[in-house]
Amino acid sequence: MAETTTGEHLALLVGRLLDNCSKCLVDLTHEQIHFRAGSTSNSIAFEMWHVARTVDNVLFFAFDRDRPVWLRDGYEERWGLPKTAQGTGMPPEEAYAMRFPEPEALAGYIEAVKVGVLPRLEAATQEYLDTIAPIRPWGERSRAEHLWQVLVAHGNGHLGSVTMARAVLGHRDVIGL
Repeated sequence: MAETTTGEHLALLVGRLLDNCSKCLVDLTHEQIHFRAGSTSNSIAFEMWHVARTVDNVLFFAFDRDRPVWLRDGYEERWGLPKTAQGTGMPPEEAYAMRFPEPEALAGYIEAVKVGVLPRLEAATQEYLDTIAPIRPWGERSRAEHLWQVLVAHGNGHLGSVTMARAVLGHRDVIGL
């Protein structure tokens, strides 16, 4: 049996992250995805959009200077949302005011990101992953460290916030199912 590469491990976990983001949306109404559990929390939709946009931006633009799925497929124009912002460093009032499309449409973007990024991760060589890459605001780290921290750890933190918000709305936890 062949040994699993770091890129394959990352693809598994990023794929699982994005699947869980979609699962957190599809059984909610359009009104419910805009629910904010507290006065200083983001909406469910914002959290899931932010995770997908971060994955999209890091793997396409920050690492390889390719067009992210967001721009390639014109989501910013169709949905009237920011062209380049992904939520990082966004003023809270701006983030709280954002309105997203129907849950299925947002889940469709998340799926498009997954389809785009998983082959890149699966094919990533150790040399590629060991290369130092500057990403604002996180600084210069290896691509692998950015992926583990910014995508996997940070993204799953946002899933935790959404799990709590779903519970407040009376919905069960769907992460990992």
